[in-house]
Amino acid sequence: MNELKVRAINEGERRAVYGLLAEALHASPPDDTNWERVERSFPADRTLAAFDGATPVGMASSFATSIAVPGGKTLPAAAVDGVAVRADHTRRGIVTSLLTEQLRDCVRRGDLVAALHASEATIYGRFGYGPAVLGQSLRIVNSRAVLRPEAPSSGRVRLLDEDEAIGLVPKLYRRIGPHRPGMIERPDLWWPAYHNRLVRGGGGEHRVAVHTGPDGEDGYVVFHTSNQQAPDDSQFKVVLEVRDLQAADPAAAIGLWRFLIGMDLVAEIRAPARPVDEPLRALVTDLRAVQTTGLEDHNWLRLLDAGAALAARTYREAPPVVFGLEDKLLPENTGAYRISADGATKTEAPAQLRMTADVLAMLYLGEWTASALAGAGRITVADPAALPAADELFRVGVRPWCGTYF
Repeated sequence: MNELKVRAINEGERRAVYGLLAEALHASPPDDTNWERVERSFPADRTLAAFDGATPVGMASSFATSIAVPGGKTLPAAAVDGVAVRADHTRRGIVTSLLTEQLRDCVRRGDLVAALHASEATIYGRFGYGPAVLGQSLRIVNSRAVLRPEAPSSGRVRLLDEDEAIGLVPKLYRRIGPHRPGMIERPDLWWPAYHNRLVRGGGGEHRVAVHTGPDGEDGYVVFHTSNQQAPDDSQFKVVLEVRDLQAADPAAAIGLWRFLIGMDLVAEIRAPARPVDEPLRALVTDLRAVQTTGLEDHNWLRLLDAGAALAARTYREAPPVVFGLEDKLLPENTGAYRISADGATKTEAPAQLRMTADVLAMLYLGEWTASALAGAGRITVADPAALPAADELFRVGVRPWCGTYF
């Protein structure tokens, strides 16, 4: 058997490595038409592969982006968009080799954090990733979802054709910007494989509507409808699924939801991975018309340069707390950090709270509290008085959300 080797791929290996990813996701390798559609979104740069001889048997890829953090700054980030191992080469340490090398590569490139959507929730914690963002899946029963009379009503919504959707939506997303912690920039290579594929029919006849407010276009929604039959119902019903809904402000978001809820012949709306604090129930007269059908780990985060990432976000007024961090894969992060309303700095002071890299990532955007994680045994507490202070330091007014598939 050949010795496995992990290295960056070259241009001529892109299609074979992408085919490996498709096969691992139980899809067909790309034919010429599909490859032409996705190749712009799958560059050789930032793609690592494990080779058995000349054959790729594992891969890990990312693209460069930036992520919003509490306080309004955006940090250089790596969006990990593909991790796969061929079925006949699993359980050989290939994922460990790939992700360890990927972390080092991202550090060399100057990324401060890495983010990913996890196919399985048990894989990535050992590499320092923590579930930093949660998302709720919503089901809205249209016949019962009547907006309250005091719900803001301004602007108008119009449907776009394919060319308009492909040309306008990327500009609008950039204009809206990552305004909530956890949101990321979408680089040019993201759009062909995700948005354009949906609009052009590769993802199933998605439509796009844009909201225009007093100051111009300020929100959009990508959605599709389908006829579905419930197991206990002989009647088919039209289900609308929200794929991507972005808005610059609450008024634009309400305008888009008003449009969707008011669509004729639609029985229900399904919206996966929406912000946990999205106030749809407060907008309708019957709050039970809006149901949460699931709560999932929406995005996982990994601090690559813990000192720089901690210093970049803001903190609430509270007594300072010294956090002790253990990071086995990136040992330069290991140490103690003093965090206060004035910022974060490395210190020689004894740690009041100790944790591993995945737990610090869970705290970083404000989704979890130190008290809850300590209660679950994830944080070692040397000074119990530090817990309420840590809770307040990391508290955020808006729950983090990503909203971008990758």
